[in-house]
Amino acid sequence: MKNKDIYCQILRAKLDGQKLLAILLDPDKIVWGNLDNLISKINQSPGTHIFIGGSLVTTTILDELILKIKQNCLLPIVLFPGNPSQISDKADAILFLSLISGRNPDYLIEHQVKAAPILRQTSLEIIPTGYVLIESGGETAVERISKTKPLDRNNSDLVLATAQAGEMLGNKLIYLEAGSGAQQAIPLEMVGLVSKNIGIPLIVGGGIVNLREIQNAYEAGADLVVIGTAFENDMNFFDFRIAEQSKSSIR
Repeated sequence: MKNKDIYCQILRAKLDGQKLLAILLDPDKIVWGNLDNLISKINQSPGTHIFIGGSLVTTTILDELILKIKQNCLLPIVLFPGNPSQISDKADAILFLSLISGRNPDYLIEHQVKAAPILRQTSLEIIPTGYVLIESGGETAVERISKTKPLDRNNSDLVLATAQAGEMLGNKLIYLEAGSGAQQAIPLEMVGLVSKNIGIPLIVGGGIVNLREIQNAYEAGADLVVIGTAFENDMNFFDFRIAEQSKSSIR
């Protein structure tokens, strides 16, 4: 059974001051023999959502992956697609992304046009999302695949204007993205500026490598933080926090 009203849950969490955490899984990087352990680690983590997707996904077993996760995990699964081929009706929702920081029409509207007839045939919850790529110290997969330049990490005013334009266009989420494997996370002052000047939930991802940086992003104003590469490289990423929570419960 699908999770319902995921956007309403995100919006309610924002209003209640509850911070959310999405674990991003790239289907091409899943080791199937280790999938049960991966799901177990997700269940033990503070994650509230699972995002699935990537800039370039070549696997043809996306449906099978989602169904396998759903057998043993109750977290809502949200598609984070790089193109229409990454749509699966086995998920609960989809971030309907528009790369509003770039000027490549394929990622502003063309992929969305191609995806619309496919999405009409599914029961996926469609969440319009303004996707804003921020320079992070090196070329990321998003930049390479989309053939767009990220916004200057030192130009917070332009990033804010872009986020506000995305909100005015009707997007329900703004996603500030440093990119997979980014060398630098989104500047905290930028997160704070955008958070204070838009009314919709703010997602922040890319370049976050430890638990302290997750907390920093929350404190700066992120409503939902995305962890991908750090968890991908170390499935014990959250173990320290789990141990600390256990100690607290004993005290």
